[in-house]
Amino acid sequence: MGNICRSPAGEAVMRHLVGAEGLAERIECDSAGTIAFHTGDPPDKRMHAAAANRSINTGGQARQICNDDYRSFDMILTMDDENLVNVRNMAPAGEWPAEVRPFCDFVTGSTATEVPDPYYGGPKGFETVLDLLEDGCASLLEHVRSQVAD
Repeated sequence: MGNICRSPAGEAVMRHLVGAEGLAERIECDSAGTIAFHTGDPPDKRMHAAAANRSINTGGQARQICNDDYRSFDMILTMDDENLVNVRNMAPAGEWPAEVRPFCDFVTGSTATEVPDPYYGGPKGFETVLDLLEDGCASLLEHVRSQVAD
């Protein structure tokens, strides 16, 4: 929702994997929230610390999704059903190339259909989120790798 926990962590995990594969020049990753409440804020300190323990850097500032995102990206992934509905409802009128779908479509090691919001929970919640993000981002990278192949 606010782009300070799950989505910036997902962006960071994906950037980490993309960089490790030498694809940073070919695959662009970004994150945005569906509300502007935290615009300009850094990622949640607890998520930042949990990710740092896995050598993943969650830098950047929160922002809200904008019309250009629907035109600039091939895929927009959401962390839960509420955000999926919101992202689809916020889409600009007309045609846009971005495919909007749940992130958990790419998670293979769990039956989770949503990435839970860890904001009001304890440290274990942040670890659970990172586990899902690492799993899903690995599958996502395999999915997009074929689209950027030479």
